[in-house]
Amino acid sequence: MKRKAFTLIELLVVIAIIAVLMAILMPALQRAREQGQRAVCMGTLKQLTLVWLMYADDNDDRLVNGETGIDPAGRGDLHRGERYWAGKCWPDLYASPRPPAVQIPRETQIAEIKKGVLWNYTKELGMYTCPTALRGELLAYNPMDGINGMPRTGTNNGGAPATGPNGKQLWVKKKNNIFNPAYRIVFIDEGAATPDSFAVHWTTSTWQHWDDPPVRHGDGTVVSFADGHVDYHKWQGATTVKFGRTYAGYKGPNHTPGDAFGAWSAEAWTDLLYIHQGCWGQINPSFPVANTR
Repeated sequence: MKRKAFTLIELLVVIAIIAVLMAILMPALQRAREQGQRAVCMGTLKQLTLVWLMYADDNDDRLVNGETGIDPAGRGDLHRGERYWAGKCWPDLYASPRPPAVQIPRETQIAEIKKGVLWNYTKELGMYTCPTALRGELLAYNPMDGINGMPRTGTNNGGAPATGPNGKQLWVKKKNNIFNPAYRIVFIDEGAATPDSFAVHWTTSTWQHWDDPPVRHGDGTVVSFADGHVDYHKWQGATTVKFGRTYAGYKGPNHTPGDAFGAWSAEAWTDLLYIHQGCWGQINPSFPVANTR
């Protein structure tokens, strides 16, 4: 008996069904893939934070120099004699898109990571990066300013860390000076190597994101805290996410919540407050908290 072939219409129907199924399944598969990458990142960042705590325990409670890649010799008394935790892994083309062609060679990045004082504790390149990191860069994590990183406006006065309204130190050099460690952010997954530490000003005339909010993990990022736990933080504001996506992988302009990226929203201000409070352990009385309500 002669076998009947499929008609063109039947083939088109099958193709259409497959296309519909793919459209349904792909987002779910992408979410599953991101959740797997996020779990790996959280595990890696937890290990790195435990190493950070071990360093302090081994060095009379002193925190490691968090100014990534900045020579301490040129920092006066801020980090005198304190070798940084990791060296310079970013290309000089920092505030522009960074295609693989302008990345620092892998061998150079490895050498810079090994220059960092924490390498003696880690001995594993995988502890410095995340599966969602910018392609070609081996350093995805960065300390926050307030944890012996780069002191920003209002947090260092003549070499002595300033205190906030609750009397606790903002920019700390010793672990026992960290107020409420369960809420004090240590590392953030930027997904790309950047200079010094994650920039957040304590005092400023214009409240802004100074470093771009990372959005590679489902429009959020992974952070670790001074008590050793890690968490996933999803940004609430649509403008925060849009800004982070626009400048993913390189430094964008400073960003006021809602500025040039859509309408003002309390959620976008809450995002900035989360970073501000997590960095300094308290809220500046001048911060526009009313915008977050």
